[in-house]
Amino acid sequence: MQYRPLGRTGVQVPSLCLGTMMFGAWGNSDHDDSVRIIHAALDAGVNFVDTADVYSAGESEEILGKALKGRRDDVVLATKFFMPMGDDVNRRGPSRRWIMTAVEDSLRRLQTDHIDLYQVHRPDPAVDYEETLGALTDLVRQGKVRYIGSSSFSGSQIVEAQIAARDRNLERYRTEQPPYSLLTRSIELDVLPTAQRHGMGILTYSPLGGGWLSGSWSADSSPTSPARQRLAKRFDMALPENQAKLEAVQALQQVADDAGLTMIELAIAFVINHPGVTSAIVGPRTMEQLESQLPAAEVQLSAEVLDRIDEIVKPGVTINPADTSYGEQVLAPALRRR
Repeated sequence: MQYRPLGRTGVQVPSLCLGTMMFGAWGNSDHDDSVRIIHAALDAGVNFVDTADVYSAGESEEILGKALKGRRDDVVLATKFFMPMGDDVNRRGPSRRWIMTAVEDSLRRLQTDHIDLYQVHRPDPAVDYEETLGALTDLVRQGKVRYIGSSSFSGSQIVEAQIAARDRNLERYRTEQPPYSLLTRSIELDVLPTAQRHGMGILTYSPLGGGWLSGSWSADSSPTSPARQRLAKRFDMALPENQAKLEAVQALQQVADDAGLTMIELAIAFVINHPGVTSAIVGPRTMEQLESQLPAAEVQLSAEVLDRIDEIVKPGVTINPADTSYGEQVLAPALRRR
């Protein structure tokens, strides 16, 4: 397993990060099996783990807490806050009021006294950066959090947050977590170079495009898991954007075949081959899925293979804008007009 610097923190992490969104009610509800998968990843050198409080309403964090008993000191542990955690309108978002509650809830579920990387799950233009960064700075100074990061920020939001941290002498975001895959390349235009300029680590999510690049998606497929059903626009085969994705996947499969790789290996290797990427977050639901993903850490893609990929999906292009999880790249219709 290759290890890389997590931005300028001095921490070394593997090129693959274990994502745990699929452990719990959203995916694998068997806690013992989920723990076995986590242990297998740790034994393979994937000692960087990312979760979030919202995953299966906290169940993912609880499973991870069980799995890390006796192994916590060997793991770089990341989690996220922001998404709704109940019907109360204030049990969500990036306010100081919620952050101070959310972190205690996550620490309890994870059975730990500190979080290595605490990330805001989404930006909120209605909340001052100083509000969020001030609360997170206090958590760092209290020792409950080691570093802080952002997720799904645009390039301009990354810069604004860095400026706010500098001007107010607050902790700054040390990492960004954006979507990135063979089908979702818009971060190459701005997010990746901006994060690199600010010395941030990049943890990319959905390297398999939510299953599109795993070899299990076809024209007759339909979303079955709760996680996919919440994201219907990404999987509705009646949409022309998704038809275009399917055509791209078929062409990319030929590239993988010619290179002697599985589609999964090609997809993950493509992400971690980018010099701006620190780790690709893989989210297995089963042991078989984990075993199919681990070999990608050792794959080096040739210039010829990368050129063929660029011919199929141009650099900086996201085929379906719904896959980005944030909207600055493609404005909603109501925001395009005066």
